[in-house]
Amino acid sequence: MLTNFWYACEFSSTITNKPKQLTMLNLEFVLYRNSQGKVFALLDRCPHRGASLSNGWVEGDCIRCPYHGWKYQADGTCIEIPANQPSVPIPKKARLNTYPVQEKYGFIWLFWGDLPEKERPPIPSLPEFDTLGWRSVYGELQWNAHYTRVLENAIDISHVPFIHHNSIGSGITQQPSIEEYDVRLGEWSASATITANQPKKIRGFWKTILNKQNSRPLKVTLSLFMPSISRLEFDFPIGDFRIILFIAHIPIDDNTTLTKWIVLRNFITLPFADQDARKRALKTMLEDKPIIESQIPKVVPNHLADELHVPSDNLSIAYRKLRKKCLDMGWGKESDVPTQDYADGQTSTDFLYQQIHEIATLGNS
Repeated sequence: MLTNFWYACEFSSTITNKPKQLTMLNLEFVLYRNSQGKVFALLDRCPHRGASLSNGWVEGDCIRCPYHGWKYQADGTCIEIPANQPSVPIPKKARLNTYPVQEKYGFIWLFWGDLPEKERPPIPSLPEFDTLGWRSVYGELQWNAHYTRVLENAIDISHVPFIHHNSIGSGITQQPSIEEYDVRLGEWSASATITANQPKKIRGFWKTILNKQNSRPLKVTLSLFMPSISRLEFDFPIGDFRIILFIAHIPIDDNTTLTKWIVLRNFITLPFADQDARKRALKTMLEDKPIIESQIPKVVPNHLADELHVPSDNLSIAYRKLRKKCLDMGWGKESDVPTQDYADGQTSTDFLYQQIHEIATLGNS
């Protein structure tokens, strides 16, 4: 897990004045809204006897523990212990860890780390969410996989003609080679744009529009934002029709990821098409699921040399470099990933040089 980032952890619509438990980052948080509708996030454990505050209730703008009734302010300070006599002071250690929260793009974002506010990496931008003419639908899916594998799959283009040969990859099954592409790097992000053929036959509500022929190829832009956000944008060759899949890959624990996603579209924006849009997104992820859950090792390796790479992996390589940058800065709380064995006594450094040479050779061939 990586610290010092904003995590999109839950849909805004699910947080009310009833405390809600959220499991993430191998921890349990409690989220609730106060009387003004503002969201607060605290560690979901009373320091007295370890009871879960999410089983308690909101009282005024405070949260009360269900076990012994200890009352906590939104800043984590305990202000009442009912069993105490009035003259007994409240222990200074009777307080909860609290976490900065923002609401944006239909998500609750929780900051996990210790950076001062001005030094925190920003929340990724999704301007289309608040733009007139765009329609949004939501969904989620749980994976029995580490979030690094789930995120990397979401930004990988070369698997599409194989795993998705009956859906979004049907147009490139006969020509699965990937054109050379440039990776655009930000401080905590990376993206790439690739042209591709449309699926051979589009069904459902979109077929009337998207099955029309046009000389301009389909343009696909894949983006990642540290630590666990991916964005997939389809720019169709008809007018300015676009679909955006914005995904939060929430690390529940070392073996579980909860994907929460928003699909935005700027065509056929009436509600009757929502179910079709939601079904398409879920179908694509379910096609990925058994493959991602079978990967070994479970976690993306910390070092590039520990797995093979080819030119079509450039965006994944950029992600691994950004992740390694975070680990080198001491922002990681992940166990070391064992390196694989190499043939003929080869070291990982030797292996990396060999891979770089092979990639360069491929690019010149």
